[in-house]
Amino acid sequence: MYYVRYPLSLRQGEDILHERGIDICYETIRFWWNRFGPKFAKDIRKNRAGFHSNWCWHIDEVFVKINGQIFYLWCAIDHEGEVLECYVSKCRDKHTALKVLRKLMKRYGKSHLIITDKLRSYSAALRILGALELHDTAQYLNNQIENSHLLFRRRERAMQRFRSHKTLQKFTSIHSQYYNHFNHQRH
Repeated sequence: MYYVRYPLSLRQGEDILHERGIDICYETIRFWWNRFGPKFAKDIRKNRAGFHSNWCWHIDEVFVKINGQIFYLWCAIDHEGEVLECYVSKCRDKHTALKVLRKLMKRYGKSHLIITDKLRSYSAALRILGALELHDTAQYLNNQIENSHLLFRRRERAMQRFRSHKTLQKFTSIHSQYYNHFNHQRH
């Protein structure tokens, strides 16, 4: 739990357990995370079903370098800061924005307001979905999602970058559920 909750490396997790008298290898922690992380995230997601808000969504993408190639991590949060969806893609175009928005609307229904930056892909995708009137790109409105990327960047530094886009997708899907579980911004 420490490894997922805090930006620790596997070796730091090994040291914390060694202080408590548990002598294991850092590879064991990696194995536990790969095996039990998705199960715990699924349980958290199931227990929190219906606790999201459709009032306002903030959607943004951040670039991530993996082995010298640029990938994009698309993130969507609601107005309380709860992570709704994370999706890793190779490109930043209309088709990817459409895919992200369809996944969001399929899982959570239609939002009352969708706030993005001024990337044209969002407008084109929302026009196809018939939800262009929900779109807002006013300056400073998307600061909340920009700040949510800081946690991801801090964790990326602790992990010394990601090795593949599958690892990134798995990590973000697990990490976002743990983040939602420990999110203290709600009222």
